[in-house]
Amino acid sequence: MHQSTSTNMSGARVCLVTGGGAGIGRACVDYFAAQRHHVLAADLDPQAAAQAAERAGAQHGIECLGIGCDVSSRADCEAAAQRALARWGRIDVLVGNAGVQLAARLLEADESHWDRLVSVNLKGVANACRAVLPAMIGRGDGRIVLVSSINALRSPPGMSVYDMTKAGVIGLMRSLAVDHGREGVRVNAVCPGATLTDHHLRVAAARGQTQEQLREATRGYALLGRVAEPAEIAAAIHFLASDAASFVTGATLVVDGGFTIKG
Repeated sequence: MHQSTSTNMSGARVCLVTGGGAGIGRACVDYFAAQRHHVLAADLDPQAAAQAAERAGAQHGIECLGIGCDVSSRADCEAAAQRALARWGRIDVLVGNAGVQLAARLLEADESHWDRLVSVNLKGVANACRAVLPAMIGRGDGRIVLVSSINALRSPPGMSVYDMTKAGVIGLMRSLAVDHGREGVRVNAVCPGATLTDHHLRVAAARGQTQEQLREATRGYALLGRVAEPAEIAAAIHFLASDAASFVTGATLVVDGGFTIKG
């Protein structure tokens, strides 16, 4: 039986973000902290997770923590959930964001390619959900938002296995929404389009391209003529986890600037 050593005297909500050390995950750590959530950032890179949590906590004046977590390990996901429960006594929100992207057509994908994508993008998401669901069901209230991709809806060339895993995330979301709605748990997904993360900025810098040049190169994307900022995806995720979406479950929110209808 879990014994809480909670310091959450304010009753603030608690959010666990997988892949919270960079990109959309890091933006979620900051966004939820700004909305007065305690946030546990869990990432394969424990230093990145700690930095994201420290920065968000200091900026918004609320306690946040960062830990190392390999979502492909059920034990790691359970340890992350238990850390949040031990510190704050509850888990209100899971942002299942951790994922990897590897390109290959089906005929080119080897076993290591399959194993990495499935273990992180599918099994890893399931592990994170499995870890938080008992606490959410026990309280009769929980919000899970899983990060899929527009690749689950409209596939570019050469991404067969990746696209399959992201479609699987939507399938898992729907099943969990059906299984746990009567237990007070809402489960939804977002499908982000192209998003300008720190990863893309580092890659651009390595080839001598400035941030301004990268933005210019992506001008004209989708109906809004630009790619997304990570904070814009985080805002959509927060909406699905918030009371404003209290009657929304089993839904897939496409956040792509209109790409899926324009291309």
